[in-house]
Amino acid sequence: MSALPAVETAPVLEVVVPVHDEEVALPRAVAALTAYLDTLPWTWRITIADNASSDGTPLVARRLAHADDRVRVERFEEKGRGRALKRVWESSDADVLVYMDVDLSTDLNALMPLVAPIVSGHSDLAIGTRLTRGSRVVRGPRRELISRAYNTILRGTLRTGFTDAQCGFKAIRRDVARVLLPMVEDDTWFFDTELLVLAERSGLRIHEVPVDWVDDPDTRVDVLRTALDDLRGIRRLGWALMTGRVAVDRAREELGMRRDAGRLGTQTVLFVGVGVASTVAYAVLFLLLRHLMPALAANATALLLTTIANTAANRRFTFGVRGRAEAIRHHVQALIVFGIGLALTSASLALLDSFAPDASRLVEVLVLTGANLFVTVMRFAAMRVWIFRGSVASGS
Repeated sequence: MSALPAVETAPVLEVVVPVHDEEVALPRAVAALTAYLDTLPWTWRITIADNASSDGTPLVARRLAHADDRVRVERFEEKGRGRALKRVWESSDADVLVYMDVDLSTDLNALMPLVAPIVSGHSDLAIGTRLTRGSRVVRGPRRELISRAYNTILRGTLRTGFTDAQCGFKAIRRDVARVLLPMVEDDTWFFDTELLVLAERSGLRIHEVPVDWVDDPDTRVDVLRTALDDLRGIRRLGWALMTGRVAVDRAREELGMRRDAGRLGTQTVLFVGVGVASTVAYAVLFLLLRHLMPALAANATALLLTTIANTAANRRFTFGVRGRAEAIRHHVQALIVFGIGLALTSASLALLDSFAPDASRLVEVLVLTGANLFVTVMRFAAMRVWIFRGSVASGS
């Protein structure tokens, strides 16, 4: 009776090494990586993701895969590190997906601390960081300056909390990758940043590991051009997030996260932007209407019109609710808040009239602006905990 063929079981880890024309560096990297992975308590697989190499890399990769059945090769005819990672990760059956650069600039001793929090369920993603206490980095001042400047820009524009977007040393849970990868548009170097920003906006836990990192003097990366491409990526992603084109709310729901997880800071910034525009519009409208009607009537009309516009803008941009579903309810609830705001601002006018009946229109505007700032804070709280709580973003 013949023995049944062995059933290949999925590994715990799949380590992807993207390469392009790396016939010299690849054998050393795979040998070092194999030796290290053999010391870990988990099953593993190495996947060489060949990005349209034109030298002997494909042949070298096939030889390495033939020598060890835990090594495999995926060949892609289009260049792009992000594209290769997406394709390998999307089809992987491993529990934890890892990638690292072929030059092994990051000390492999950081791999265990990188992967362990994900295997244990403590974190959803893990990244190596060269820009925090405990890391040791050897590289030239030009690359150091560009790296720090880029991550500072990220924190200032997209309000990121992670410290190092582009260290080539990352890991992610497979179920998280399956949700986030279809949302990532970039196929090249901005892939890392976009994935991390989407993860953070989805309320996922990102674990950071300080690494020892030595710059590869033979790197083929055009650092300046890559940085400029990344700045364009920041602009595209920031606009997509602001307009609600990226469905992070849907990702939260698929991953079982609270819909507003991780969004307070972003919502606050967007709400303030909408609020500033609304306040300016209110002041202009009040001054125009004040020539046609008494102060109380001008205040009520200006406040009503700007409240309707404010609700629509916050619904779309701040809270990412699109389409007509529940729009009437949202506006009705906002008008209730408007009524409270109208009472407060009208009371401020009444108080001004009782204490300074001859006050100029400029003073009236200043008093009303101060009252409206208080009303704005109240409106934001009402939108978060009452009006838009539980609403689902949808296409129109």
